[in-house]
Amino acid sequence: MTEKLFTKNFTLLVLGQVTSLFGNFILKLALSMYVLEVTGSATIFAGILSIATIPTILLSPFGGILSDRANRRNIMVALDALSGLSVLCAALFLSERNALTVISVLLVILSILGAFETPNVQACIPTMLTGDNIMKGNAVVNQVASISYLIAPIIGSILYSMVGLKPVMYASIICFFVTALFECFIKLNYERLDNNQNIFAMIKQDFSSSMQFIFKEQSDIVKMLLLASISRFFVMGITVVGLPYIVRTILDLNAKYYGVAESALAVATIIGSIAAGILTGKLKTHKLSFVLSALGIFIIPAGIAFLFPSNKIIDRCLAL
Repeated sequence: MTEKLFTKNFTLLVLGQVTSLFGNFILKLALSMYVLEVTGSATIFAGILSIATIPTILLSPFGGILSDRANRRNIMVALDALSGLSVLCAALFLSERNALTVISVLLVILSILGAFETPNVQACIPTMLTGDNIMKGNAVVNQVASISYLIAPIIGSILYSMVGLKPVMYASIICFFVTALFECFIKLNYERLDNNQNIFAMIKQDFSSSMQFIFKEQSDIVKMLLLASISRFFVMGITVVGLPYIVRTILDLNAKYYGVAESALAVATIIGSIAAGILTGKLKTHKLSFVLSALGIFIIPAGIAFLFPSNKIIDRCLAL
């Protein structure tokens, strides 16, 4: 008999991911638009995002360690509740004079919390599901993220254009608290590990074991991580910083158009995920260079498009 995929626990997890990701996406879109409108500077915008990304890079390994050692349900509830409280405090203290400082601090805090939440959610799936359902469950969570990325930017941009930054922040607060409420009803088996080591010794031991596994037992993982890092270094700068700056500052379009552009990226992400799933079993590792070359070829037309005067084209499109 085939085991049920959407058990109570997994359904609550998926619902929580829907509200959490939706809140995250509309919040970050509104914050991005606000910073660009206030500063008009891609450098300041990129600097704020770079500072906010550092905690995620540094703390993500420790997020995995915490997930293995503590009650995962309690971690999820605490992290989403803290995210909601952080945004609430930021909304209450936000003013025109301190906006950039408050937004920068908020993004750093959310980055720290996200570094612990992402590995914890991923680790919950194998404890909720068994057999083939684990792979299906991961696929469902990934699709939920893609769909949220597709819908949230459009809704977030419309809300931001209509009511401004603070109402969008309050909407995201509701999303975070609703997520924490869903997660309160998740039931996971948890057995406290009997370990007399202090916390620093445990972290050192777990970190050393993971590094040994990656660098010695599965060295191909290191190569894939380096390849992904290099590619994201060039591509993410365009999508995360370049896209909103081009839409809002260079083309002088409002947040609605940025939302549409983000949703277009989400469509491409979904199509790419489907293509990757189809090609995974057929594509050999030594042919990966052809895939990377194809990616470069697809990016070239996007660069060429900005070599031509865009004002007349934009005016005609808006007139239509």
